[in-house]
Amino acid sequence: MELGTVIATQDGPSPFGFSFIVRDGVKVGLNRFVKVEVEGEWLFGHVTNVVRTNRYFERPDAVWEYERGGGLRAVFPTEMWGYSIASVRAVGVWKDGVLRRPVFPPAPGQVVHDLAEEELKAVLGLDEGGLEIGTMDERGMAVRLNPTRLLQKHLAILAMSGAGKSNCARVLVEELLRRGRGRPALVIFDVHGEYSDLASSFRGRVRAVRAEDVRIGVPEMTIWHFREFLPEMSGSQARDLSQILAELRSQLRTFGMEDVIERLRENERVNRNVRAALEGWLSDLQSLGIFGREEWPRWEEMKPGTAVIVDMGRITSLTKKQILLTYIADRLFLLRRKGLIPPTVLVVEEAHTFAPTESAISKHVLETIAREGRKFFMSLVVISQRPVRLSATLLSQTSTNMILRITNPYDLEHIKRSSEMMSGEMIDTIPGLAVGEALVVGEAVNFPIFVRIRRSPTASSGSSFEEAAEIYELSVRSSERLMVETSEQSSSFSMDSGGSTRSSTYSSITADRSM
Repeated sequence: MELGTVIATQDGPSPFGFSFIVRDGVKVGLNRFVKVEVEGEWLFGHVTNVVRTNRYFERPDAVWEYERGGGLRAVFPTEMWGYSIASVRAVGVWKDGVLRRPVFPPAPGQVVHDLAEEELKAVLGLDEGGLEIGTMDERGMAVRLNPTRLLQKHLAILAMSGAGKSNCARVLVEELLRRGRGRPALVIFDVHGEYSDLASSFRGRVRAVRAEDVRIGVPEMTIWHFREFLPEMSGSQARDLSQILAELRSQLRTFGMEDVIERLRENERVNRNVRAALEGWLSDLQSLGIFGREEWPRWEEMKPGTAVIVDMGRITSLTKKQILLTYIADRLFLLRRKGLIPPTVLVVEEAHTFAPTESAISKHVLETIAREGRKFFMSLVVISQRPVRLSATLLSQTSTNMILRITNPYDLEHIKRSSEMMSGEMIDTIPGLAVGEALVVGEAVNFPIFVRIRRSPTASSGSSFEEAAEIYELSVRSSERLMVETSEQSSSFSMDSGGSTRSSTYSSITADRSM
């Protein structure tokens, strides 16, 4: 379809962009993709702005004067002189199936065309067999992203609270679980207990485990784990502990943290002050209740197309959460490097609490996977509502960003500094995004696109603040009613028992008297 005609302006047309007058009866909005012929090839562009103008309304003093007397529309045919001008940023020239950098500008007077759906998919790098995350433009075209391009070099989902980031992540998880081929394994670190119901929607493929039931197998731990969990430990203390671990492994098949502490107490070779400090730290670890003689679940049992959800919703200790994530992520990365488990995707909710800008127990392992994971097909999906608190090293390693609405200027500035993909123009569009609308930029697409993320069919609708308060009140009333009924039944039983006892006693006395 023909959309309009290229016009000459003060700064264009140029190889970097152009403007065109929109034809009557044609609607052209922001973010639409268009094409124009240049030197026998198609130059593709992206509408960045649309201005509506009318020559009759250019002079404010004239408009004001005529409005006093009934208005311009009553005197002149103003509708005939209204038109729209669209500004286009050049994306590239499509040649031999590749989008190349434009070299020549379009000529004024050239006709601007709309793109057919298949043509648009090819230009943007969409994949018909990919993960369907939502729709784009006024036609509602389905957006399907290639899983390799999206995940191999890691993905960040960033949004303010309530903008739809968890639904976006859930849609991706569901798409990966539904795939018939090329299925990775998934491990989801579920901080708020939002994913556990997937176990009922994908029976046999999704397993939800409570984080407090997870056990870190002490025999599987190396001195690296102890140093990560106990950053205060010195090099000499680490050497003493490493020797104790080696002795236990050579003498026992399995052992727990209590065995390590006991062996430390018995070891006279270790300096008494060093021994006391180590014993205190190891006792602190033991008190967390997450260390055992054997690992559970067995992470080497991960299978393609399955997911394990680690539900951390009941855990309040940040240290415990970080230790669990550190061990699990490191264990999976080791198994993946050895080829013992399938390619794996780690989904990390509230990533800024596990890899903050400051130091943290779990920060090192996540940054390591971010740097080296793609070589071994271990991918990260990091989700955060406070990008400014998220490690810049981690964020810079995510080659694709899905950014939903963010209004905090510090978060926006941090995204801009951490990601070379983000221009100032893109950053300016983010505060205006609707709930559930995302800017997808990076490796997964040839050009940034705006996507309306579809609603997850397995997600619950959730409760409003008032509904939650009402549900709580009903549950309290129900509990109180049950307590009253139980109390009344108890009283009735006591009275019956007492009457029976008194009757028996009376009968006994009467019998004695008669004897």
